Parts: sequence; C-alpha cells; structure tokens
Amino acid sequence: MERFTHNVGDNMISYMDQGIGHCVVLIHGFCGNHNYWKYIVPHLVKKNRVLTIDLRGHGESSTPRDSYEIAEMAEDISILLNSLQIDRATLVGHSLGGYIGLAFAEKHPEKLSGLALVHSTAFPDTEIGKVNRDRGIQKITAEGIVPFVNDLIPKLFSVKNANERKNEIDYVKSIGYKTSDYGAICALDAMKNRPDRNDVLRSLEVPVLLVAGREDQLIPLDRAFSVEKPTINHVVIEDCGHMSMLEQPDQLVDVLLHYLQTITDSKR
Repeated sequence: MERFTHNVGDNMISYMDQGIGHCVVLIHGFCGNHNYWKYIVPHLVKKNRVLTIDLRGHGESSTPRDSYEIAEMAEDISILLNSLQIDRATLVGHSLGGYIGLAFAEKHPEKLSGLALVHSTAFPDTEIGKVNRDRGIQKITAEGIVPFVNDLIPKLFSVKNANERKNEIDYVKSIGYKTSDYGAICALDAMKNRPDRNDVLRSLEVPVLLVAGREDQLIPLDRAFSVEKPTINHVVIEDCGHMSMLEQPDQLVDVLLHYLQTITDSKR
C-alpha cells in the first residue's frame, strides 16, 4: 500500500489516503503508528475516505529537533487537511490521538464533522500521572525506547487479553520500537502538560463519540465519559482494555460504522 508524505514546516508527516467519500482521520496513540488501525481501515474505506497518519516522532514521520505541545501535533493534521483540500473531516483519536483531536476541535471546530475519542479523556493528567510521565522520560533517556515499550505495552491490554494474545502484544511492541527516543520523550512531556479540555467537549455542536474499554487499566470509565449531552454518545467495549482496535476490533468497527452513518445521514 502506497504511503504519502507532506512537509509541515521542517517536519515530514507520513500518511495513507484510501477510499472515497466522507473523510475520516484515524489518529493513533502514544508509541503507535498507522498500523494500529489494520483491522479497522478495511471496513471504513468501503464508504469513506480514510486518512491514517503517523504522528510526528512516530512511525515513518520525522521527529522535530525541539519539544512540542499537543496543539502543535493537532496543527500538523490541520495543515495536512488543507494541503489535500479537505474542508471538513471526522477525527477518530486513540488515547494520545484523542488529546490531539480535542486540541484540533478547540482551534478548528469549523473543520469538524465529528469527533470520536477512543480510550481517551478530556481531563488533564492527574498528579500521579504527571509523575509517571517523568519516570517514563527518565527511563527512555537512560535505557532507550525498547525497554520502555516492553514495560508499557502489556499494560495497554486487559489482563486476560495480555495473557492470551501474545501475538498482538508482540505486534504492538514492534510498532512501538519504531518510535524515536526523542519523539517519545516529547510526546510524554506534551501529554503531561496538556490542559483540561472538557469545555471543548461541552461546546462542540457536532456528533461526538466516546469509547471506553470495560477493563482499561489506564483510563477508567469515569475519566473517559466526562461530559454528558444529547450530541455525545458513550459506548463501552466489553472484554477490552486500552486497545479495542486490536483487542475487540469487531466491536469497535460496529460502533464506528454506526457513528459515521449518523454523520453522513445528517448531511443529506
């Protein structure tokens, strides 16, 4: 499958562009890349134009020389959409990708048809979370990305799935190893410093989807489902931790297809 690149300032963003129709942008999580969505894309491209992006410092995209914030990662997506002459899109962000989607929504609500947060939250890091980000930075600085990824990845899956799905664990680790040390460090720092964006959720007028894993060890339901309003739909994926696109892809596909259908129906 052909990959494309686009220069954003001094940085290069790598992405895939497949299908036709309503534009859906899939944004992977921390230490991930476009391959996180391997089970999801074939279903979405049947009726949608799907962009899968490697975030700066991740996958095949370049790593900036200087540190950056979540809002700058969101601006990469805005610039890419402009270059492709895409006026509006639905953003689907996993974990870190959800933080980026919220930052995008804060600055560019007019470019959104919808926003889906998958195992993500509009809350900022807790104090314990910030301490853990710093510990991660210290570990990568001292030992490199591989030991950090080996510790991180099993925690992303439910306890049961981590024990039973060794192939998926190894697959996600192999993706994580491709993250540059400095890219991971900058992303950890950016996540630690991100603000509370619950007001963004409250103010959005487009359909919003919040997806949580019943057994997510990182983001519990109460942090995932932080805002209630008629335009926001809460969905729990059963037998799942933080990685529904790999743990329970069939459930996530059904949820996303139904959500996207409501958006396309509303345009008619």
